[in-house]
Amino acid sequence: MTNSANSASRKARWITLVAAGAAVASLAAGALPVSAAERTPAPVTEALRPHRGSVHTAAPAELMAPGAVASGTMVRAGSGSGIRWTGATGPLSQDPEANFRIGSITKLFTSTVVLQLIGEGRFTLDTPVQELLPGTLPAHWQPITVGGLLSHTSGLQLPCVPFERGERPAPEQVIAHWTAPTCAAPQYPVLTQQYNGANYFLLGMVIEKTTGRTYAEEVRLRIARPLGLRHTYSPRPGDGSLPAPALADPSEIDPWAWAEGGMVSNAPDLDRFLTSLLRGRLLRPAQQRQLFTMPALSEGNRDRFSMAGLMRHEVDGTVVWGKTGSMGRSTSGVFATERGARTVVYSLVPATKDGELMRAHIDKLVEAALRDHGTGGSGL
Repeated sequence: MTNSANSASRKARWITLVAAGAAVASLAAGALPVSAAERTPAPVTEALRPHRGSVHTAAPAELMAPGAVASGTMVRAGSGSGIRWTGATGPLSQDPEANFRIGSITKLFTSTVVLQLIGEGRFTLDTPVQELLPGTLPAHWQPITVGGLLSHTSGLQLPCVPFERGERPAPEQVIAHWTAPTCAAPQYPVLTQQYNGANYFLLGMVIEKTTGRTYAEEVRLRIARPLGLRHTYSPRPGDGSLPAPALADPSEIDPWAWAEGGMVSNAPDLDRFLTSLLRGRLLRPAQQRQLFTMPALSEGNRDRFSMAGLMRHEVDGTVVWGKTGSMGRSTSGVFATERGARTVVYSLVPATKDGELMRAHIDKLVEAALRDHGTGGSGL
């Protein structure tokens, strides 16, 4: 999503749904509202804390210092042996393990549950969503597959029917707005990968229809409980609260993004989740391969998503995998090298509307977090 689209989201409530917290599908998640961007940067509340004997350089501290790009930052840099360093600065929280709305990082939890159901034989990547959710999409539309939803190659267009500010639509209402007769139908043949939150609202509905349980229950039973993620959950509809300590002001949170962008977690839980996912602890081998299989339609795109909706990004020539998300004032991300040898979770409050500048800043932050600082390692 462009900066202009993010600006428009303050006036048109429905734009938030397009990214529901992942204001863009890139590391430089979009601009934040003017009121937040114009705030005076808060003083540093906590320095970086090295762990397990690692020695951090000045680079991460400089990147985390409140300034013209970000007014506050939380970072957790990990490895297979534990935390290497972590810290929080500015107006986020003094606790780098605080809870926060993870925005579109939620999509990774949704895709994981969907891939588990595929592994159980409930449906396949090629199953049309019209078979799983009869009557949900217009009858004259061509079939849209589960795989198309996961990889953002469904052809679904952006919404055209606005919601009123403060509305809390059910998933069925969201899709009805996306597929109204006045909205553009999917374009066939699909020629490019187009990041779209509607894909994951539909996948959330598929999860509930297939299992007979709520999306929140499936995430808890299949991911949070087995991995011991004590701070990770999908809130009840309309619940905008955050358990303390929190990284954001709950009054600024939109609690309705659901399977597309509504979950709560914290840095340690996200680190454990992504590491477990990349190391094959949550999926069967056939579905594990989908994590790193890139659809042909992703070629040439600046931001690329695998068949499982995992973001592929290059940092200093090294491929990392993960997801970004935004909610309220903050934009966040979780990334790791392919086997989880190096991990980073970040959340920051942008102080600029310049998406390119923010993207470059986050790239530097991720690169610094994924490197060995003073430990004699070889880098990423």
